[in-house]
Amino acid sequence: MKISELSRKTGASVRSIRHYEKKNLITAVRLQNNYREFDESAVKRIRNIQLYLGLGLTTEQIEEILKCEDNGPDDYEFCEEMLETYQEKMDHINRQISTLDVVKQRLERQILQMMDKRRMKETELEIPLVKKRNN
Repeated sequence: MKISELSRKTGASVRSIRHYEKKNLITAVRLQNNYREFDESAVKRIRNIQLYLGLGLTTEQIEEILKCEDNGPDDYEFCEEMLETYQEKMDHINRQISTLDVVKQRLERQILQMMDKRRMKETELEIPLVKKRNN
């Protein structure tokens, strides 16, 4: 199938498919007119690539995982490289969560401080009004 048909079947842009090919994630046969020709397995392959990209993996990490898939179902069920990649990604995400939690706490403190200042200002404005009414 041509690249445009592969794009239509997978939802991946033609540009993305070319990028995947450049990164050795998929392969195509070049016809005499230099057009790319993909076989039906490219549809599943691109869907897997999209899944892994959705997990936040890099194309280099995806390439390692796809090598496991290429080795067959027995090796794919437990591929050491996949486990390591997933563990590294999980560690990275946990570090990001920790960092974001610190930032969140700082923002919460800033918000509370600013709200306290606003209340103080509002209170200061109310006092002169009360005095004027009493006079």
